[in-house]
Formats: sequence, structure tokens, C-alpha cells
Amino acid sequence: MTVMLEVRALHAYYGQAHILFEVGLEVHAGEVVVLLGRNGAGKSTTLKSIAGLLRPRQGLVRFQGERIDGLEPFVIARKGLGYVPEDRRIFTELTVLENLEVGRQAPRAGVPVWNFARIGKLFPNLAEMPHRPGGRMSGGEQQMLTIARTLMGNPSCILLDEPSEGVAPVIVDQMAAAIAELKRQGVAVLLSEQNLHFAQEVGDRAFIIEKGRIAFQGSMEALSANDAVRSQYLAV
Repeated sequence: MTVMLEVRALHAYYGQAHILFEVGLEVHAGEVVVLLGRNGAGKSTTLKSIAGLLRPRQGLVRFQGERIDGLEPFVIARKGLGYVPEDRRIFTELTVLENLEVGRQAPRAGVPVWNFARIGKLFPNLAEMPHRPGGRMSGGEQQMLTIARTLMGNPSCILLDEPSEGVAPVIVDQMAAAIAELKRQGVAVLLSEQNLHFAQEVGDRAFIIEKGRIAFQGSMEALSANDAVRSQYLAV
């Protein structure tokens, strides 16, 4: 399988606070990798470091074989690495269609090309409200819109930061179906999650991060069968 995203020996800081220690992982084309861990373990920091929103102090990030650590976030996005933040950051005054237009990028060779019609098949809720302002949508609908806006950039790899957090179960089911569809189309997905059930439903492989270090890596089946690891690193 083609390695789409590779992270090696990553160290990241907020000011003087050392947050990530030797973090390493990889994601293949058409694979869903889940980064699991408790609150504050380093999941979001890892995704931000990959996306260029936080510059790593040490280590490397390769995307499609090219080093991207140290590049500006907009440069990384233009290379086809999409990022969906945990806090959504939609434009509340803009309509669904206008929010999607903000994320539009040119088509890329060998990558699915997204438009409103395709977005509507992935997220039927959005298809029914093209002219609704973002501020008049539910939290789950805003989460869908955030993912859809990122897809308008036609990414070959997408980073999803806790998409199931704080949304209704019916929306979580739609998120799972959307992630499965992205996988079928060959898009690589790195998903940060606390919801183990959701992770087991969509993930191929899992990495657990604890206090900024990778504490487990393996198949989702191996994690599901390992009660001791789940109890030690994921139990609340």
C-alpha cells in the first residue's frame, strides 16, 4: 500500500511546555487510522503539527513522499492535505454554499473531485439547506459542513479532529458512513477520537497517545481484543 502520510520522531511544544515526544505514525492511501487517547493526551496537537498550525521542534512529516514540516498551513493545504478542526470554525454569516466555496481548490490528478452535488450525496442534510446560514445550523450539521468544506479542496488525505464530539448519535452514524465512503474512494484518513465505539466502526489501525507519547499501535482488531490496553489508556 502507498504511504500517503508519514510522521517520524515528532517533538512539539507550546511555548516552553513539551507536548509531543517522538511521535510516529503513518497512513496509507484508502486507509482510516485512528489516533486515540484521553483529553489532553496530545491528539489535537499531533494533527495541528502535521497540518502546519503548530511548527514541530524536531522530527519530520512527509506527505506523498515530500517533507512538509516547516511549511505554512496554506501551502500544506494546497498540496492536498485537508484538516478539519475540532472547533469547526465555519463562517456563521455565510450560507452552506458560500462556506463550501471558501474551501474550493482546483482538481488534482487521481483524487476525487468534490462539488455540491457529491457533497449532498455524502451528507443529505446539507443538500436540503444550501442557502441556510451556518449560524442557523445544529452542531452536527456544522460538523458536516466543516468536513464538506475541507473536501471541496479535493484532498488525497484528510485529518479529522474528533468529528463525533458533541453531536447526536444519528449524526455520528452519518459521519461513519461518510468516512467509509472516503476510504472507498482511496482517500487517506487520520482520525483523532475519544469515542472507542466510533473508532472501532470506522478504523483499520489504531495508535494510542498518552502524555504525548505513542503507547500502542496495531490493528483495530488487536486493540479490540486487548482489554488491558483499553483499560490502561482509554478508560475514563
